[in-house]
Amino acid sequence: MPCLDRFERFLYEPGTPVLIKAALAHVQFETIHPFLDGNGRVGRLLITFLLCAEDVLADPILYLSLYFKTHREEYYERLQRVRTHGEWEEWLRFFLEGVRETSAQAVQTAREILTLFEHDRGRIRESLGGRAGSTLRVHEVMQRRPLLTIKEAERRSGVSRPTAQKSLERMAQLGITREVTGSRYGMTCLYEPTWRSWSAGPSRSSRALAEGVGEPRARAARQSGAGAIRRAVNPPAEPGARWRVGTLPHTRSP
Repeated sequence: MPCLDRFERFLYEPGTPVLIKAALAHVQFETIHPFLDGNGRVGRLLITFLLCAEDVLADPILYLSLYFKTHREEYYERLQRVRTHGEWEEWLRFFLEGVRETSAQAVQTAREILTLFEHDRGRIRESLGGRAGSTLRVHEVMQRRPLLTIKEAERRSGVSRPTAQKSLERMAQLGITREVTGSRYGMTCLYEPTWRSWSAGPSRSSRALAEGVGEPRARAARQSGAGAIRRAVNPPAEPGARWRVGTLPHTRSP
């Protein structure tokens, strides 16, 4: 497929500001429509992958899906007007406004979640005093995994299984978490306020930002994940291989 080949070359072509490149890449991918199914999902992910590949994002925290869905009619109109009338500037304005709006919403939600984390940590310290250490370690795990089993709490916090269970029970007694299985053995707890915040949208961005709270080891793991994305989007070329410079295919009415 020649147009897909030219599209791939454009992704590796230097000189275009990365947000502009992401906007152009999205509309072109949706126009090429290379798959029988899933083009929309892949096209939206492509935006985030490009920003990670260009080191604009350390983590994949910007998703425009909610913005596109909220402005669904205008989104499809802008895409079509690029194809039929070459209205690239109008599409870029729409896209960049989406980046601004989504980023602002994600930061606001993340700040609310961080405030909740600090508030709950204070309640744990105040209630448990000198016994708070293990519970705080389990609480830190729940900041990244709001639905947590005893087994996962034990593995991720480094405390013993009885201590992990006791910590979850203590947080449930404080109203911080809620047990959702109805069984004390093999219990699973939900960090409900955080879960609600994540579900309110823009969920993926807020989740990734909230996960920025944690020990350096977790940060390093997330950075490794972002590196894996960058390697997937921009794999190292084989020895001697060179990318040919191409142009972005487009249509413009006479």
